[in-house]
Amino acid sequence: MLKLTQTFDVQTDIISSIIAKEETVRRSKDCAGVADTRILNVEKDGGIVYSWRGASGTTRVGKYDPHTKQNKLLYTFDKQVSISSCSLNKEETLLAVSLTQSTQGREESYKPASKCLTLLIEIHPINNTKVLKAVDCRVKVQFLYPDFLRNTALESHLLLAAEDGYVDQYHIPLVKQEGYRVVMQNSERLVRDRVAEEFCWAQWDSGPQRLFYLTCRKKHTLKCVQFFPDRNFETLFELPLELPSNPFTSVRFVNFGHDHYQEQPNEELKLVVFTDRTGTMCVCYSHPLYRHKDSTYTIAFVHKGFSKTYTVALEQTAISASTANLRPLFIHLGYYIVVYLAGHFLHLINCRQQDLLCHSLFLSGTDACVDALGADSVVVNVPSRRLLDIQNGRIYTTDLSHDFLLQLLSSSRPEAQRLAALHCMLVHLGPDQDLEQKIINWISENVMSFNAFDQIQEFILASLYRICYQQSLSLDKVMPYSSVFEKKELPVALTAIPGVKCTPELLAQPVIKGKGRSLQGYWEELQWIIERMKYFEAVPNPRYRTTQIKSDWTKLQAALNSEKKKSFNHLRYLEENTKKVLSMVDTWRLDKRVVPLFQEEDQQQRLLVGLMVDKLREHLNRHLPRLGKKKIDMLVLNYVAKLLELVRHMLESVWLKLKLGPTVLCLKQQGSSEDWAMFHVMCRILEATEGLCLPLPPGYSTLLTVLGVRCLPRHTFLQYVDHGFLKLTEPFVSRLMTDLDNSDGNEELKFSVLKRLPECMEQRVCQLWDHPISSACISREYVRTRLEKYTKTRGSVQLDRDKTCFRPEFLPLTYLASMLSDMEMQAANPFEEQENVDARFVEETALKQTMIKLGLEHK
Repeated sequence: MLKLTQTFDVQTDIISSIIAKEETVRRSKDCAGVADTRILNVEKDGGIVYSWRGASGTTRVGKYDPHTKQNKLLYTFDKQVSISSCSLNKEETLLAVSLTQSTQGREESYKPASKCLTLLIEIHPINNTKVLKAVDCRVKVQFLYPDFLRNTALESHLLLAAEDGYVDQYHIPLVKQEGYRVVMQNSERLVRDRVAEEFCWAQWDSGPQRLFYLTCRKKHTLKCVQFFPDRNFETLFELPLELPSNPFTSVRFVNFGHDHYQEQPNEELKLVVFTDRTGTMCVCYSHPLYRHKDSTYTIAFVHKGFSKTYTVALEQTAISASTANLRPLFIHLGYYIVVYLAGHFLHLINCRQQDLLCHSLFLSGTDACVDALGADSVVVNVPSRRLLDIQNGRIYTTDLSHDFLLQLLSSSRPEAQRLAALHCMLVHLGPDQDLEQKIINWISENVMSFNAFDQIQEFILASLYRICYQQSLSLDKVMPYSSVFEKKELPVALTAIPGVKCTPELLAQPVIKGKGRSLQGYWEELQWIIERMKYFEAVPNPRYRTTQIKSDWTKLQAALNSEKKKSFNHLRYLEENTKKVLSMVDTWRLDKRVVPLFQEEDQQQRLLVGLMVDKLREHLNRHLPRLGKKKIDMLVLNYVAKLLELVRHMLESVWLKLKLGPTVLCLKQQGSSEDWAMFHVMCRILEATEGLCLPLPPGYSTLLTVLGVRCLPRHTFLQYVDHGFLKLTEPFVSRLMTDLDNSDGNEELKFSVLKRLPECMEQRVCQLWDHPISSACISREYVRTRLEKYTKTRGSVQLDRDKTCFRPEFLPLTYLASMLSDMEMQAANPFEEQENVDARFVEETALKQTMIKLGLEHK
């Protein structure tokens, strides 16, 4: 499930390089000269600071650059020392080191009178050492890495955190000498500021340059100090937490490098804070173990305003004797948080969508095994969402396994796992064309809807959600992301995880204390999200549901036949929305077009596209006015255009998989098994989109109806039409009239189709059918039109009884003949406006109709 990619190995990246450089080791071929190589810290730029024991009995500190793959010697202690904390400044001129008294009698160190000695060493261009602290408690050091615009900073800043419960910031001024040498200026008097005090836990986040710490007064309060590019810092955030009265027996440090000489207590809870640039904040902590029966952990979703506590029953046969192995490891993947307990379970918790448990993924047994991490591995989080295996000296990047998630889609898996895996691949891992293609293949092979959810609807909504959630975290509350919420009752399979108990609780309101200039970027987004949460809690149903458009769509369909000016103006407005969407859709070049879509004027689908744009824009403007009308308009247009492209992409993938060609559009041939498979997939897509009231690309209905004629028996095809599942579009009927001959079966089909057409379409299509009945219809329509036009312009016809050759009592035919004779005098070719009209046939038809009307047919 969890995919670890090794990016660093101390054996291959460091030790081999050191052996190659040390002449004494090469001559003696004795690898003891690089013993005890240990990773001390991973800086913000990715540089790895490490130490090792040299061949001559010294302790050396070096840095590995992951970009150049080069090792650099930073400093050499003339004797073996125990380094508990180390950090290098951005310019690589200063090294801060905390030394502890050796626990082994044979080791010699600087022999400080105190337990810990903290040194500031100027390593370039000259060696100069200054003692910062000499105390009886452990001290952590960490240089700040501000993002300066200029290449060289004239001041370095060092954090010094002590077990006594305080953090100081040292300001170290630098000066240039001889134009290039940068050295400390007045190192004897360094200015320092108190950053935090009276804390029992502290965490350093090197990427955003933030310090989290937990106060230990009457109530536990989580605070955050933000450091800025200049020398300023400010406490911006406070959050009360409900923790055990004594959560730690000693002060704990997170992300301050790794102390190889400090034993980790087993009874304490594990606490870590994860933030993301989009405005998420999650506080994760494990609870003290209770009789080794259950593993309990809490994820506080600060941006959501609540927390969830999970209790997992552990298998007694798999519980080891060491309680340290029963504390879970928290891993941040951005969209997800991984809670991993080796040998027991792996819980992939969705940070954004917490409405249902089915959008998180819980695995146990062999499914939860991570091969690279053993049960006894000591693993810590390092910058850029990586993991450091302390014992093996390896660094991994973390991600989710595509192949494993695809395996979870198999029919043997519970539907909740299948839904969570599908959502994870579509939102977290996408966009990945290869992975998306595999998902579409899976949908085409399992085209029928599942009991708990519709996989086509889930594919569409989750893929659409992916394009908008990166814009603003608040869109999580107003945009649809799953189809299960359209159900009247949620299936039980999606509301619970077997063996996992979930207890939600509301969080205390966090306080953001920053000034106006300080609340930028992440903090500005987080503050706005927290404020909007209050609004969303007060507003009923703030999430846009696609089915809400159905009533408006029904009214719009009724308005298509209305002649009210207001209705026509509204239709023109919707058509303008549609034009904007279709202009954004990639319609390919003609030589790249595979499926015949976007090639006709489909009024129904075009109006549905425009209506969806209108309603979605209105919804976002009402709930998220902060985004601005221009951004909302672009977001909505992209959303609907992506919807049309998704449907097209699904059809294209299945079309190519089935190796269909242009013969699909030929109505003279019966459909093959491949045509039937394509028809089946298109019917399911139509069912899924109609269930959500989503538009389809123009031309979809025509293609589906053509496949229906080729694949279905004639009576079944007509039943599909009568129930509204297949649409008789004008392009389809025109093809039907011209492609099929007038055999008995085809003639019956054409009559059945004509009978089901609206009158306006029937008149246009009938002209394309070369048949006596269609000619009769054309003749009747032609005469009716001419009579109406003539009577409006000339009034009634005056009959001249002396000139007529008909008997006076046969007035209808006499009237018609007089009119036609009069009109013949006005134009040389009276039938030039109508093709395929036979004048002789018109006369015979008129005579026949007159005889029928007078009852003279059988006399």
